Amino acid sequence: MMRRASRLIAFIALWAVALGAVEIKLNGVYTAWFQSQHDFWLGKKPYDDNYVVQMLRFKIQGMTGDHLKFVTRLDLAQGWWGVDNALRSVQRTGTKGGSALFDFKDTNFLLHVDQAYISFDVPNLPITARVGRMWYGLGNKLMVDNNYDGVQVDVKNLGQGTLTLSWAKVSEGVDALTDQDSTKPDQRGFWDARDADLYMANYTGKAGAISYSVYGLYYQDKSIRDMNAYIPDHLQFFKTRFSPQITQLMAFGIAPKGKIGPLSFVAEFDYLTGKDEIDNTTHGAKQMWDINDGTLSGYNIYLKLNYAVSDALTFGLVGGMGSGDDDLTGGKGNVNKLRTSGFFYITEVWEDSIMPDEEGITPQGLGAPNVRAYRELENTTIGQINATFKLLPKLKAFLSYSYIRATQPVHAWSVVTDEQGNPVDAEIDPDTYAQDLGQEVDFRLSYQMYKNLNLTLRGGYFMPGDAAAYLINGTKDGYDLKPAWELKFTVTHKF
Repeated sequence: MMRRASRLIAFIALWAVALGAVEIKLNGVYTAWFQSQHDFWLGKKPYDDNYVVQMLRFKIQGMTGDHLKFVTRLDLAQGWWGVDNALRSVQRTGTKGGSALFDFKDTNFLLHVDQAYISFDVPNLPITARVGRMWYGLGNKLMVDNNYDGVQVDVKNLGQGTLTLSWAKVSEGVDALTDQDSTKPDQRGFWDARDADLYMANYTGKAGAISYSVYGLYYQDKSIRDMNAYIPDHLQFFKTRFSPQITQLMAFGIAPKGKIGPLSFVAEFDYLTGKDEIDNTTHGAKQMWDINDGTLSGYNIYLKLNYAVSDALTFGLVGGMGSGDDDLTGGKGNVNKLRTSGFFYITEVWEDSIMPDEEGITPQGLGAPNVRAYRELENTTIGQINATFKLLPKLKAFLSYSYIRATQPVHAWSVVTDEQGNPVDAEIDPDTYAQDLGQEVDFRLSYQMYKNLNLTLRGGYFMPGDAAAYLINGTKDGYDLKPAWELKFTVTHKF
């Protein structure tokens, strides 16, 4: 399969060049992550995991003149070392439908297409359009960071900036071409076959030394009469426990950045409002759903400052605050994002998580689906001080300390089981709660061996508070809280 995929790529490129009509550009990246993770369950049960993950990614662009091109991004042989069974779940378990493409992330993807679209300029107008599967994102990847199928249009020369209008087809019902209110249920038990759509507007401009983005989004999931929303029920990973079902969402935000002398900054503010129109009466066996009154709201605040003392020394400050839910059994629900891939970074262990979704397996921190801590700034208030040192022309070092609290208290909870001992729901303890998530110390040593080859040793040591124990395990009783720590060595070749 690997050989056939390589031959296919080569054949397409040679065929296009032979015709003389297409100029091919190829670039990409190879990365291998050597991971050592320990006590991610904070001592409740053993967690000592050492593994290696790799990814080879190609981006192919074919230009047919100055105003038209196609773009695709391919991942090859992506997965864990030593796990070579590439059978999809449709072959392993009989699972059918779109989810069969992405189940069993322990397999190596022999060939996976992340993006495929065309881009063209409209004659005599300052407009560029893209049609196909491509990346959608806003700001610093706090609210939207994902590949979707759809259309994006750039309207240029509006003042000092560009307006991008986007539409994405997030979900086409139950993998069926119908807009009926309900159909025969599929193998997952989902009935409603209507669509989910995302609309975005993003204006990027510049004022002096400051560039900025001002944006908004509107999302609607129509397929809710079966009491299942696409987010989170149809995702191939677990979100944080007690997440709302997002049926409608509007969000507005601004993300400026700039550099004034030795001081550089990145910032963002988002406000979100929406609906959870599914009347949840239980949290569910996996504690997936929030119980609320049907209304959602939330916000994100983020600021990153760097001050270059010299060419060899930079000091930094990072601050962030995301809204949380102060009542998991009712009231208004909290929402901080639509969907992200986990590339927003502050710490190595606490919230760092790159989701094992359609882009395959990638390393994860405590925000991983099996541990399910908060991701991005969800119910998180964090402050960090850091320093970057240039030790040698090709060697840099980074060191940081972070203090992390929950914006709203995190309550203890326990699993409710049926007579056979099967988990059916979660029981919230209203009188036992905490806000101290913990503290973390991180480091990074980066060696640029060649222009296109980087070797990095990085890691973090997370000292948990009671709130982290309640969030991840439901309780801190019956075990001693242990620090979670991670070492990671990466080899990255960009070409």
